[in-house]
Amino acid sequence: MEQAFRNAHGFGIDEYQNNTEKIVEVEQRREQDYQLGQKVAGQIERQVHRD
Repeated sequence: MEQAFRNAHGFGIDEYQNNTEKIVEVEQRREQDYQLGQKVAGQIERQVHRD
């Protein structure tokens, strides 16, 4: 899990837990990913229900 976190964010979990700026950075990135996923899901949903 440590390696996956490091690959995804460029730093380890220990650095993340001890640095408020890194926590904010990661959480903002997660929020952006979530919003993008919601947008894509909505687009797919609209295409599925097209008449």
